[in-house]
Amino acid sequence: MTRLVDTHAHIDVEEFADDRDAVIARAAAAGVTRQIVPAIEAATWSQLREVCARHDGLHAAYGLHPMFLERHEAAHLDLLREWIARERPVAVGECGLDHFVEGLDRERQAALFDAQLRIARDFDLPVIVHARHAVDAVIAALRRIGGLRGVVHSFSGSRQQAETLWKLGFLVGLGGPVTYERAKRLRTLAATMPIEFLLLETDAPDQPGAGHRGERNEPAHLVEGLHCIAALRGEDAGAVAGATTANAERLFGFSPRASA
Repeated sequence: MTRLVDTHAHIDVEEFADDRDAVIARAAAAGVTRQIVPAIEAATWSQLREVCARHDGLHAAYGLHPMFLERHEAAHLDLLREWIARERPVAVGECGLDHFVEGLDRERQAALFDAQLRIARDFDLPVIVHARHAVDAVIAALRRIGGLRGVVHSFSGSRQQAETLWKLGFLVGLGGPVTYERAKRLRTLAATMPIEFLLLETDAPDQPGAGHRGERNEPAHLVEGLHCIAALRGEDAGAVAGATTANAERLFGFSPRASA
């Protein structure tokens, strides 16, 4: 099978501290030989860099996650520019907007998001976007800043919103949630959308699929999402794997790897 890319896995976080090597080995054995590892806050960028440096196929992205506003400082935006100029990551992120969690300052979220979008544009890097209950607001920001490309990860919006994102140069990432039968709208999107706008992800350790309900998610589980999406589309899993891997290579600037 074509080598797979988990385009959103937080393999650097504490949940994997005790068995990270084994988790990465299980992923590779399942065909998931590359992972995009998006940052959450400035305090963890060094740890993320070290984890990616120790393992072939892990690719860092640096950013400030909207759910952790209390950990972000204005100076972190200047620091982010420095890190990107020095480290040359594959993307800026995870950044975006979260209108689901109560009490998060939406004005401050928007300011941080806009600033990171400008950084991505200035460095000509794709951006990894969090858009929970905030897809329209994210679309407005992408239009306002302009000149961007990237992925809205764990997409849960409408077909119309997805089509707007595609026109703006963005792909959508799908993972564990698509494996739940109750996710009717998401499964319909997965079944009918143009394959060139689709990326596979796990969001490990979060958002496990239906077969791992209540468990820690991990990149090896990407294969279950792949087979679910292939079945929904009535297509061969190898074909979907090849197409989504090519999409990831194109967006993040990877060189293609040989098939298994």
